[in-house]
Amino acid sequence: MTARFLWGVATAGHQVEGNNVNADIWLLEQVAGTLFAEPSGDACDSLNRWREDIALVVAMGLNCYRFSVEWSRIEPAPGQFSQAWLDHYARIAAYCRDRNIAPVVTLSHFSSPRWFAAAGGWENMEAPALFGRFADRVARRIAGEASHVVTFNEPNLQKLGTWSATPLSVDARADFATMMAAAAKASGSDRFSVLVYPGDTDAQISLVAKGHAQARAALKAVSGDLPVGLSLAMPDAQGAVPDSALAAFRASVDAPFFAMVKDDDFVGIQTYSRVLIGPKGSVPPPAGAELTEAGDEFYPQALGNAIRYVHAATGKPIFVTENGVGAADDAQRRRFLPLSLAALDAVRREGVPVIGYIHWSLMDNFEWRRGYAKHFGLVAVDRTTFARTPKPSARLYADLVRARA
Repeated sequence: MTARFLWGVATAGHQVEGNNVNADIWLLEQVAGTLFAEPSGDACDSLNRWREDIALVVAMGLNCYRFSVEWSRIEPAPGQFSQAWLDHYARIAAYCRDRNIAPVVTLSHFSSPRWFAAAGGWENMEAPALFGRFADRVARRIAGEASHVVTFNEPNLQKLGTWSATPLSVDARADFATMMAAAAKASGSDRFSVLVYPGDTDAQISLVAKGHAQARAALKAVSGDLPVGLSLAMPDAQGAVPDSALAAFRASVDAPFFAMVKDDDFVGIQTYSRVLIGPKGSVPPPAGAELTEAGDEFYPQALGNAIRYVHAATGKPIFVTENGVGAADDAQRRRFLPLSLAALDAVRREGVPVIGYIHWSLMDNFEWRRGYAKHFGLVAVDRTTFARTPKPSARLYADLVRARA
């Protein structure tokens, strides 16, 4: 199954399953002073409707589905593992396999158990061993069904944020600290750390590198030929001026994570737009540029440039584990898709090894602090009935894939 080019869609557990009550993110949604626009609640009820979700993948003629396992369900308390939840995720992977769908499994898609965050998260020296133990349990139950495994989703996101054209103000950082302090108090701890939110970034990178290596070793010990990698947030970084800080940007945001993948089977990249780098940091999009609902510049050709760059820097096969556009008007997504896939076609013709392309996302879902206000899905979800309704872009994506298959 891994030899064919993979065309797929993605979801993430916390964003679609609902009621992930033992997760660190769930607690952050609930505390006084939360920065989340709204709680995730039932999300898309994929905890119960995952077969409907996979049926949508099949209906589009795709051959790949990326989903995540929720650590907080599998290990709700330290050292207490749930066989029932391991079986649940194994059933999803097996159900995909039965329908000729490659299951791409993510171990950590931002959320972690509450107890892990309250112990310091990825600033805790024990974090790599804890993550490795979790990966071992997942591997023993799911490795035989998975097509590929992604250990971490965008562990470079916080470092990327330090280069933002609109960096967090002192007040915003104080608001984050207040929210984290409230979560720590609710957990009976003096700390609460979540990888994607402000913290000791350099300390986290070192421990994530060790956690990634331990997880990869655990997976390979169970299934030696299982392809393992991690996914990085990878905008198309361009120098905006002759004296840009592009080299410094790449040394800061990319290089530490490229070092992590030297023993991996692939690098997952997640590209939505470009980022323009000025003399000291990133700068806003050009005046008059078309923007997406998510506030990014509409720049679908970013994908080809990102693929070329990462392959040249790492020598690894590239797996596009996310690409898409936040669009309130589906017409914008229908303009994005052909242009983005044309950029993908170009790099494949050049001979760059690309494993597959996964669109983010299958359906409109919980977009973290922004709640349900942003729409990345090919499928709309009724917030009351959870009815799934494919958008015109879903049909277009299916047609574009069919033409290439």
